[in-house]
Amino acid sequence: MAYNLLQGKRGIIFGALDENSIAWKTAQKVFEEGGRFVLTNAPIAMRMGKINELAAACQTEVIAADATSVEDLENLVTRAQEVLGGKLDFILHSIGMSPNIRKGKNYGDLNYDFFNKTLDVSALSFHKVMHVAEKLDALNDGASIVALSYIAAQRSFPDYTDMSQAKAMLESIARSYGQRLGKLKGVRVNTISQSPTMTTAGQGVGGFDVFFDFADKMSPLGNATAEDCADYTVTLFSDLTKKVTMQNLLHDGGFSSAGISEEIVADLVKVRDLSK
Repeated sequence: MAYNLLQGKRGIIFGALDENSIAWKTAQKVFEEGGRFVLTNAPIAMRMGKINELAAACQTEVIAADATSVEDLENLVTRAQEVLGGKLDFILHSIGMSPNIRKGKNYGDLNYDFFNKTLDVSALSFHKVMHVAEKLDALNDGASIVALSYIAAQRSFPDYTDMSQAKAMLESIARSYGQRLGKLKGVRVNTISQSPTMTTAGQGVGGFDVFFDFADKMSPLGNATAEDCADYTVTLFSDLTKKVTMQNLLHDGGFSSAGISEEIVADLVKVRDLSK
């Protein structure tokens, strides 16, 4: 059921790759709620994904942009305002990539050039997006900016390697820029720490399927899906959350507050008994 929560609002959605991605689901939900937006992704990601299909379904345009390039972002933000007919009310940053993970490098053997690329793509790009939006005066008063994070920013997860540092930096940038933009224009900046989600990027992390099942059993409400995250993001874009800013919002079915669950205990008992 739609509630017209975003009627009349305009924005940019970064990172929609295919129907499994959170950005894809968010675009669909935003469209259902009356919001208008342009879609964007890096040129290489656009060649790999199906973003043009999503654009057609949402009656919008795709503007290619490398989120690590200030020049590309300037063109994107300028063109988005031209296409949408005014300043922006929301931005979704759903971008993350680690060459170290893609190359199977473990945490004790990271390639530091790759590490810098991870930080640039997954975290510094968030700062660049807001820097460009501020410089071009592209945000309406009370706009909302959201980036997707993960609990590995606070806890250690071996196979997440340098993405853990990237997510920690992402959340820090949200706080620092949230304070600045809040004072300047009442703009909200938040991150969502999402459950492990069956996206194309998520499944590229080693052992992801095992951890997905573990998190699902640990969480009293189960893992939050991409659709659930899209719903939550819509509320943050709406006027219902006008005083929520500089927060890392845990959207994980209770995983972050759970010590252990009966399901995990039962599984461990089975393992113990089988080992006897």
